[in-house]
Amino acid sequence: MGGARGVGWVAAGLLLGAGACYCIYRLTRRRRRGDRGLVLRPSQSAEDLTDGSYDDVLNAEQLQKLLYLLESTEDPIIIEKALITLGNNAAFSVNQAIIRELGGIPIVGNKINHSNQSIKEKALNALNNLSVNVENQIKIKVDASFLSLYDSHVAKEILLRVLTLFQNINNCLKIEGHLAVQPTFTEGSLFFLLYGEECAQKIRALVDHDDAEVKEKVVTIMPKI
Repeated sequence: MGGARGVGWVAAGLLLGAGACYCIYRLTRRRRRGDRGLVLRPSQSAEDLTDGSYDDVLNAEQLQKLLYLLESTEDPIIIEKALITLGNNAAFSVNQAIIRELGGIPIVGNKINHSNQSIKEKALNALNNLSVNVENQIKIKVDASFLSLYDSHVAKEILLRVLTLFQNINNCLKIEGHLAVQPTFTEGSLFFLLYGEECAQKIRALVDHDDAEVKEKVVTIMPKI
């Protein structure tokens, strides 16, 4: 009798122990999952967001980390990767507004003056995506040296991107070929530079450019200047 009772107590203890372990497993599993059953991602550093494997649309906190990284680092590889990530995210209208509100437009704009050609190109890509938002156009400040990017000796990749920037702004301001919004020609603003006679002359001169793609882009812009 005593032996049978002892075996019963041992079995009961094992069952209770197994039940407790299962409860702990379920609790731990739930903590690792979000409300919708999706596994939560660990908090990521700004550099993690630029490694090419993160393809989700960034939220405001992540964009802020990215802009801080872009402003604080001097590593050209990190700068280029950050600009690529930022440019991809600037293709979404909600992020165009967030980047503006976080003060990101001048941070990106400053990289246009970088000596590294690839960084200059990626900065223009990001600005092109940001520039399709009319409110962002007002915030873009680029100095008189910006017009030098429209010179014929500038690399094709850069020329195509600055021409696209001009085209994006015109597309936003004009409806059916007519000026829908009167741009503010504040000195130092992008409008002041792009709608000035010097810029118009530079763009017209590109009609004779050696590259067919540049010529084609200029022809599409010519009626608008």
